[in-house]
Amino acid sequence: MNLIYTLRLADDALILGHRISEWCGHGPILEQDIALTNTSLDHIGRARSLYQYAAAQFNALPAEAKAGTFASVMLNDFVSKGAAIDEDDLAYLRDGNEFYNLLLLEQPNNDWAYTVARSFYYDAFNVLFWTELERSADTTLAAIAGKSLKEATYHLRWSSEWVIRLGDGTEESHSRMQQAVNDLWMYTGELFMPNDAEVAAANAGGVDITKLEAKWTEKVAEIFAEATLAMPAATWMQKGGKKGIHSEHLGYILAEMQYLQRAYPGMEW
Repeated sequence: MNLIYTLRLADDALILGHRISEWCGHGPILEQDIALTNTSLDHIGRARSLYQYAAAQFNALPAEAKAGTFASVMLNDFVSKGAAIDEDDLAYLRDGNEFYNLLLLEQPNNDWAYTVARSFYYDAFNVLFWTELERSADTTLAAIAGKSLKEATYHLRWSSEWVIRLGDGTEESHSRMQQAVNDLWMYTGELFMPNDAEVAAANAGGVDITKLEAKWTEKVAEIFAEATLAMPAATWMQKGGKKGIHSEHLGYILAEMQYLQRAYPGMEW
């Protein structure tokens, strides 16, 4: 698979991992604080594996192909000197318009219901996606998919249980859960809108994400029915994240996450 495809998967994992990590020390109860912290580590661990692979893909390119791959001045400085890049460079030195994560994943936590809804929508997709990618002819991605599927299965169980618990709970919890699933619904369409890298991957025998939507909708409807939640009626969907067009929220995430590396280039512990 090509470099942008690998980066797209890595960016999803990094940005969601960062968002979920914001709950560390702030969870509603200790058990769930620890659960979400571990979930965050799962996503960030996957991001590391994918960025390592993306760096290897980039470093293997001929010099003429590397030039112009990134807009980042700092990354291009590495390229001009013939230096290899690594996972940290890809996470900390790219600019916002070179991140290809879903818009859904950069949305603020707001409250517990929003965090649960965001995770549930993405987890339901991830189980389907990693199941398919595990069959990939790309052995590196297939191996990452195998490990990720085990994690995603647990993540989906966790988020599904919380959707049901809040949706079929008190009047207050039901109202908050319904509001969260309604507000975030407009970001779910992008799950099934392939960018050029995903189209190329599907044409090469990889995952065709457009074929996952029916099973995803079925799973979401099943959980919402048990949670006594109504399926959102809105049909208009946000898009752009996969092509580097983001909401203002990504800028704040990157400003916090990339500050140290940009303020002190090359700094190591």
